[in-house]
Amino acid sequence: MSGDIGASRGMFLEEPLIFEQDTPGRCGVDLPEPEPFDDRLGGARRQGAIGLPDLSEPAVVRHYTRLSQKNFGIDTVFYPLGSCTMKHNPRLGEKMARLPGLSDIHPFQPESTVQGALELIDLTAHWLKTLTGMPAIVMSPAAGAHGEFCGLMTIRTALEDRGERRTRVLVPESAHGTNPASAAACGFAVDAIPATAEGRVDLAALKAKLGLDVAAVMLTNPNTCGLFERDILEIAEAIHAVGGYFYCDGANYNAIVGRVRIVDLGIDVMHINLHKTFSTPHGGGGPGAGPTVLSAALAPFAPLPAVVHDDKGFRLIEHAAGSGAKPCGRIKGYHGQFGVFVRALSYMMSMGADGLRQASSDAVLNANYLLAELSDELSPSFAGPCMHEALFDDRFLKDSGVTTLDFAKALIDEGFHPMTMYFPLVVHGALLMEPTETEGKNTLDQFIAVVRDLARRAKAGESEAFKAAPVHTPRRRLDETAAARTPILRWRPVEA
Repeated sequence: MSGDIGASRGMFLEEPLIFEQDTPGRCGVDLPEPEPFDDRLGGARRQGAIGLPDLSEPAVVRHYTRLSQKNFGIDTVFYPLGSCTMKHNPRLGEKMARLPGLSDIHPFQPESTVQGALELIDLTAHWLKTLTGMPAIVMSPAAGAHGEFCGLMTIRTALEDRGERRTRVLVPESAHGTNPASAAACGFAVDAIPATAEGRVDLAALKAKLGLDVAAVMLTNPNTCGLFERDILEIAEAIHAVGGYFYCDGANYNAIVGRVRIVDLGIDVMHINLHKTFSTPHGGGGPGAGPTVLSAALAPFAPLPAVVHDDKGFRLIEHAAGSGAKPCGRIKGYHGQFGVFVRALSYMMSMGADGLRQASSDAVLNANYLLAELSDELSPSFAGPCMHEALFDDRFLKDSGVTTLDFAKALIDEGFHPMTMYFPLVVHGALLMEPTETEGKNTLDQFIAVVRDLARRAKAGESEAFKAAPVHTPRRRLDETAAARTPILRWRPVEA
């Protein structure tokens, strides 16, 4: 058992829903009787109970405290999810995001009253353009997939401006699932590109699929196998030779910030997951942000709004009339995820350019440390070194009766969140681990010892124990497919 969860496990009680704890007559507050008033509700007066539970203050506090104990987060333990960059969020960013002048403003305020907010958006954009070397940026996309959609809409608008109707987008088989989805949402047909035995894009296969009907190629670099695409310059040259555009998925940008300028790779558009790379809260459905950088060729087609700075101060351009720009439209209400901008800018300014470069270096170092320390017990999918994440497959579990899922569930009993399972799809039984730069050697050594021990137990024939895992959680294995397809979203009282 790793960590210190064993000592307090007995205190993690079964916790009913708050509605199930309803005790009529109990209350956490004492409200005075209202003064006489005129009833103006007419026939809209409530006929029955409002449905909220009656609870004492201690019961409410204990309920939500117990729920928090059932959360699994980066504040309590190492989170080795690959391809997601679940890393520490500095409390400085949270403090900045809660400053009254930043948290209490409204997008409908006059521009003269939010000059500081507009300057913050502009400064965040400046940092991102400087780091990538790209000349233009769209700040409004709300997440990575939204940034993909923004980039592809910009590409489609640019092609339409050229009088061309291109129908295909080339996407590697190892791509994030949002890549083909975004291309399809923009009206393109998706043409898959296979990977080589080395885990990288098959350059010959890609070139064979190129033609005048190809709008773009979408590539993640480093890719989802945790490897840098060595042929990226040749890929850029090939897609540009047929008049297409090069889209880069920025989900793994955390591995190369400060070390590689995107503009030098021949990329035309890339979204940046601020919630992955620049240490803002991530997961649970948000918040996220996906600013999208553009090449000079695509800049005129960027969607609005945009912040500009002139002798009159900062202002928002909402309409492109007379500007010479040909925006693809507007992809989000308001001006982007402002609270995420505050956190990301706080992170970038506190780290500095040298600190961001060091963070990327440490992320790659940590991943290679995992790869080196686990390769004798687990089965690496590709020869190292890797970039920001280490990828293993299930060959080390052959004939053990233990599956990738069993192995991951057993890791929960040891106090760690499982690594990413069964992804990327090009690797059978994948186990994808990303330590990020925020974990120290002591934590990694603890994780390595647990994983090695589990591997040895699996090979020793303890399959029944793995099949039973997890045994120390409030719930065991759930039907996750049914939960996703037919979720119960509303509590209803049991009929008497």
